[in-house]
Amino acid sequence: MKQYRYLFPFLLLCLVVACDDTEGLEVDNIEIPYGYALSAGTSTNFIRSSTAYDTDASWVSGDFAKRFNKGDRLYDNVRTSDQGEGGGLGPVYAGYSCGSCHRNAGRTQPALWSSQGSGPYGFTASLIYVTRKNGAFFQDYGRVLHDQSIIGVVPEGKVKITKKFQTFSFPDGETYELCYPEYTITDWYAAQIDPQDLFCTVRIPLRHVGMGQIMSLDQNEIEQLAKKSNYPEWGISGRCNYITERGKLQLGVSGNKAQHADLTVELGFSSDMGVTNSRYPEEICEGQLQINQGSMMGLSYDQLDISTEDMEDVDLYMHALGVPARRDVNDPKVKRGEKMFYQAGCHLCHVTTLHTRPRGAVLLNGTQLPWLGNQTIHPYSDFLLHDMGSELMGVGLNDNYVSGLARGNEWRTTPLWGIGLQYRVNGHTNFLHDGRARNFVEAIMWHGGEGEASKNVFKNMPKSDRDALVEFLWSL
Repeated sequence: MKQYRYLFPFLLLCLVVACDDTEGLEVDNIEIPYGYALSAGTSTNFIRSSTAYDTDASWVSGDFAKRFNKGDRLYDNVRTSDQGEGGGLGPVYAGYSCGSCHRNAGRTQPALWSSQGSGPYGFTASLIYVTRKNGAFFQDYGRVLHDQSIIGVVPEGKVKITKKFQTFSFPDGETYELCYPEYTITDWYAAQIDPQDLFCTVRIPLRHVGMGQIMSLDQNEIEQLAKKSNYPEWGISGRCNYITERGKLQLGVSGNKAQHADLTVELGFSSDMGVTNSRYPEEICEGQLQINQGSMMGLSYDQLDISTEDMEDVDLYMHALGVPARRDVNDPKVKRGEKMFYQAGCHLCHVTTLHTRPRGAVLLNGTQLPWLGNQTIHPYSDFLLHDMGSELMGVGLNDNYVSGLARGNEWRTTPLWGIGLQYRVNGHTNFLHDGRARNFVEAIMWHGGEGEASKNVFKNMPKSDRDALVEFLWSL
């Protein structure tokens, strides 16, 4: 029966594509197209379980299937400090595998809600960026604080998390609560850094849903969106981020601030795990005392820890993951919530329909994936930067961290496809860049800046319509 495992999805694909975007309903003269069940064309899967993010697309077969499975193992397997295959961890690191932060290719619950920080042995499942107030790096540290280390080596510092809460009310009297996390760095390995000279921003992992489609986006379409993304009545005006990677100025599409043009596999191995590779051959703690400590523990630095071929298999794995189809699309409450989504103007940034370029994607070592080309996709994002506001009770979403052209208050529109399955995949509903929102309502109510008008429409809806909009998000 194995040869028929994709037959039903294929037939359903043909059926839905035949009527995709051909008719719709109207909300305040805005037409809402039907046919969004197929999130990612031929890469759509129909899984609702904990493997919804972590299953290969139907076009993966033959040698690509073998490479996908190998990349999956390299992604998930715990790395060690040994120099052999699967080794190279450290001397300092932030995660011990890709899967340690991206459980099931999703978002491992961050320490903000699972502990009080990194502690003596704790794991934050986060990246902690540290800079001076003027944006410069500290001499003894890089851009990321590595709060973990192999035995016998001192980590760069430890993170302590405290939380403050504020209660607010909707006009109808229903209350909601927002969390204001505060991060303190202790146990600096080098000279103590004055907190008055420190900016600390925390990023929890992104869901690795639809990464192949993101890498295959028709970039002209994104740039045209930036030119048209000006809705003064909503206060919205998105823009592209351009960054220099591999010596070339490119359009950024991945990352919280669209600060990358690729999936950063090599950077992840280097910066997150301390695994040297052809693109980043130096240890992340080069010039720090941890190098000597690692040598004393038997580490050798005269070889790369992972090959380019292995990294490309990880890159293939991420590109070839399927994207969950929408669910419960005919449920009356979901349909009502979709109307509210449009009525609140959410679709102006969380753009429903985009396309991939004809030739698909190219992996980091040159392998081409034409199956990702010429697809109509529904990511619910424009992949543009938007000002999300600076102040809310004195603390907004401005993290003071510049990435390419993105200022501290600017964030890439988060793709919403698959978001309704995050609880099944990862067991939590923590959202936003640092996981401070514990549910969809809190995430919406954190919107400021260009999201302020939409937030206010949601805020003033009757509770039944707010609940319906949330139900729609669960269907994505």
